[in-house]
Amino acid sequence: MVLYLIGLGLGDEKDITIRGLETIKSCTHIFLEAYTSILRIDKSKLESYYQKPITIADRNFVECDADKIYAKAKEVDVALLVVGDPVCATTHGDIIVRARDEGVKVEIIHNASIMGAAGCCGLQLYNFGHTVSIPFFEENWRPTSFYPKIKYNRGGGMHTLCLLDIKVKEPDFEAMTRGRTVYLPPRYMSVNTALEQLLEVEAKLGEGVYDGAKTLCVGMARLGQVDRCIVAGTMKELLGVDFGEPLHSLVICGEVHEMEMEFLKDFLVEGSTFLSCEETSSK
Repeated sequence: MVLYLIGLGLGDEKDITIRGLETIKSCTHIFLEAYTSILRIDKSKLESYYQKPITIADRNFVECDADKIYAKAKEVDVALLVVGDPVCATTHGDIIVRARDEGVKVEIIHNASIMGAAGCCGLQLYNFGHTVSIPFFEENWRPTSFYPKIKYNRGGGMHTLCLLDIKVKEPDFEAMTRGRTVYLPPRYMSVNTALEQLLEVEAKLGEGVYDGAKTLCVGMARLGQVDRCIVAGTMKELLGVDFGEPLHSLVICGEVHEMEMEFLKDFLVEGSTFLSCEETSSK
């Protein structure tokens, strides 16, 4: 018996690979991980296309009851469906390790993910350094752990892919103090919010890792879907761009090769000052 981790890609129910679809149809239990990412379609569409009932594995399920997924795979084939690719989040790596520790055979079926799709903006993937996560700032929690990694990347001329926070099925702690279990509405970080937070951190730490008026960034939304949005410009220029519906991601550029720039020009904000900044700094 096998626990299959199956990537769904970035688009919709039809992004599944042929091997992935055949495997789903052969499994007894199907779980959809709905914590680390989302698809913009209802579960019912997946069930109709895959011809199988699907159980949602939300944050609480994944963090506290993951054993209920892989324990079943000791007796029957089980599929855990993952948006994007199954090996791009530490959450899934943890499940794989725990399942193997329990003697469960694990197989991975890959698919497209943001880690590769980010190259569609024209930046070459082998010029990327550390990937970082940008969490939502809270009133008393404003972490800066991503800042030194961006500094390291830019110090080596490398681009930084920023994965932006999502909050799904977050408990309302105020309601819980009154004895009620209530969940807050989903929140998906926008490119604009990420940039505001990045600029706040630079203003606070002041190490000159990036410059809001000069550093080139690429904002991307809904990659892998027909209505994708890609816009490049300085940080401050992108603050005013409407990227539309989630999910969003952001690249902070390092040294941009002339071939990358040729590709990126089509995505630049109209009237961007980035090129003139580069011309000035190179003199």
